[in-house]
Amino acid sequence: MTLANWAAERMARPIIRDDEPPAEFDADPLADLCRSLLVEIGENPDREGLADTPRRWAAWWREFTDYDPGTVSTAFASVASDQLVVVGGMRVWSLCEHHLLPFNAEISIAYVPADRVLGLSKFGRIAQDHAHRLQVQERLCAGIADDIAELCGTEDVAVVARGEHLCMTMRGIRTPARMTTSVMRGVFRTKPEARAEALGLMGNG
Repeated sequence: MTLANWAAERMARPIIRDDEPPAEFDADPLADLCRSLLVEIGENPDREGLADTPRRWAAWWREFTDYDPGTVSTAFASVASDQLVVVGGMRVWSLCEHHLLPFNAEISIAYVPADRVLGLSKFGRIAQDHAHRLQVQERLCAGIADDIAELCGTEDVAVVARGEHLCMTMRGIRTPARMTTSVMRGVFRTKPEARAEALGLMGNG
């Protein structure tokens, strides 16, 4: 091969710069963020044990934020409008929007049906739907109450959440504590006896 032919062949090849990924490389910005985080805290993201962490971290964030609760609107004709319905003991995990640290909360819901009752599994789906986003516990309670009221066509809704927040347990004061928030609407706000009955059945009396 002559020098001229070699030069012509080299000129025909695509130029790949070291600072640019090849065309088929699909960069993941979330994984890149994780790699940068590991470097900033003094870790080597290429060492054994961390090499696949950015990919797993990115997959978890997408799994959390893309959560699909499924159908939440299944409701049935109410058999009686004077019954108190309580669903409790539902545990959800969410993320504190102030520090991006997890918190878990036990959710209890009470309502007095009007013309519709909600399918039992839908309470858990609604609670999980509101938990799978950056949250504060107060808004978590209010959002669940809004959905229950709309789906059941009643203003008589109460939601209680008891949560432990790792942004307090792991940082700052580093003291475990339980935070209780409640939303009381309709009869649960205006009638102390209705509120007391609901809280008693929720285990918060």
